[in-house]
Amino acid sequence: MMISKFGLREATNCSTALRKIGRNCRSMEEAAAEIVDLFYNSFTDETGSTRDFALVRVFKTHAYGKLNAELKKFARQCFPDEVVNITTKCLTLLATIGDDESWKSRRNSRGHKAIPLSSEDVVNKLPMIRNLIKQLGLDVQTVLQPDPEIVRDMSEKTYNVFLVPNALGSPYIPAQNDFVIPFHIESVLGFGGAFPDGEIFVTIIFSKKPINEDVATLFKTIALSIKVSLLPFIGKTFS
Repeated sequence: MMISKFGLREATNCSTALRKIGRNCRSMEEAAAEIVDLFYNSFTDETGSTRDFALVRVFKTHAYGKLNAELKKFARQCFPDEVVNITTKCLTLLATIGDDESWKSRRNSRGHKAIPLSSEDVVNKLPMIRNLIKQLGLDVQTVLQPDPEIVRDMSEKTYNVFLVPNALGSPYIPAQNDFVIPFHIESVLGFGGAFPDGEIFVTIIFSKKPINEDVATLFKTIALSIKVSLLPFIGKTFS
């Protein structure tokens, strides 16, 4: 597939492939790893020799108290002055793959293993995450503290997509000199949704090819297929 020629047929094929993921997986992390592999290795130029995407990642919110010791330590170090308790939502990296060797394992991530979203002030310090939440159509406070009365509605809703069509110079995409420019990032696309327990999942793609609004909109249905692949692992301990 080519992101520049991505249409309804390609979106249907992609969704079908994604819904088959996870059948032989033992954890949500394994299923997420297959998801990022599919995007990274399936979207190439016509010869199949050059990938369209520089980096693909899947995140999910987890309560701090459900993280393992390594991720808890990482989360505490992100914002040392912020109060983090067992219920604090942490945007946790489930899987990653990309052109740089350090992007091929979530355990090698230097800044995104588990980001504590302890308050709206913290979210406002993270421009990409803040705008990701807003563009998906979510309320920041609802992500931080899901209301039990609206959790069901959250899980049944189809969300928008997050799109930065021009990554170069965008205030929403940090590390311009260290990431956007050297890795030729043209566009950034995010899509996701909510699980029945109120936790949020999102896939973020950093593309070396431009992505327009029409193409981005097709990923709303793809997000639902990712949800189907990850749902069997809800409630299981994060490894």
